[in-house]
Amino acid sequence: MKVLVTGASGFVGRVAVPRLVAAGHEVRVALRGPVPDPPSGSILVGEIGPDTEWRPALEGMDAVLHLAARVHVMRDRAGGDGDFMRTNAEGTLQLAHAAAQAGATRFVFVSTIKVNGEATADRPFRADDVPAPCDAYGRSKLAAEVGLREIGGLDVAIVRPPLVHGPGAKGNLGRFCRLARAGLPVPLAGIENRRDLVGVENLADLLERCLWHPAAPGQVYLAADGEPLSTPQLYRVIATAIGRVPRMFRVPVPLMRAAGRAIGLGAEIDRLTQSLEVDVGKTRDLLGWQPPRTVVEGLTGMARAFGAGYL
Repeated sequence: MKVLVTGASGFVGRVAVPRLVAAGHEVRVALRGPVPDPPSGSILVGEIGPDTEWRPALEGMDAVLHLAARVHVMRDRAGGDGDFMRTNAEGTLQLAHAAAQAGATRFVFVSTIKVNGEATADRPFRADDVPAPCDAYGRSKLAAEVGLREIGGLDVAIVRPPLVHGPGAKGNLGRFCRLARAGLPVPLAGIENRRDLVGVENLADLLERCLWHPAAPGQVYLAADGEPLSTPQLYRVIATAIGRVPRMFRVPVPLMRAAGRAIGLGAEIDRLTQSLEVDVGKTRDLLGWQPPRTVVEGLTGMARAFGAGYL
């Protein structure tokens, strides 16, 4: 299959492209701007938005894997919903319409679990839940999902991953690696939550399956390693992989949240303390998919890459 990949130089794309090539697909990479040593067969398309010209990139392509996006940044409020909508919704639909006109038949769109919401309580999120995005990033991804379902002549599969881990991960995962290596005690011992993650290799494997599986089109799939961890368990796995003792002490969660809001880190603390579980039963049943790596294997690989100087 000939596949156009956007966002190939990003965190997921750097793993997804080799996975596609290994599976026998012919990959063309769409680049937003010049990069050193561009991949063979890459093509420059510029910034992604409602006016992007996609025809040269799509010529001869059978499918599109759309990874590129304006990504969620915890304290990024510049531009409000507008900038997210322009790239993530309008830009996605521009690409999808162009793909259908060019004769591509399959379109795999990487959305986000934030379309479902920010946290779970009584049960895990499911693919058929009523969407409840809480921020501009989640709303823009939902708008793209809705628009994609209205495009005729294109088989669309939508994947909503939670937090993705792997070598080079940033945010709280990278912060945990740095803290663990430094041996500093962290105030995590009192957190009792359950959070699902997905390893970047597992996600790449699922995306490749969505490109060819006959059951993939017309569906939303949730992605996860299938083994939720509490935040203390997560930190313990990372510290152990680096060869450090996981030093944790207890701080009441309400106090952590109040302190986080006071210093502008409320969203980060919420992520550390709330639960977010994902039901991947539909993904397993319809696609016959099993994550190739366990969550501990993936996190261990991430942490050891950090210890080797990757991050």
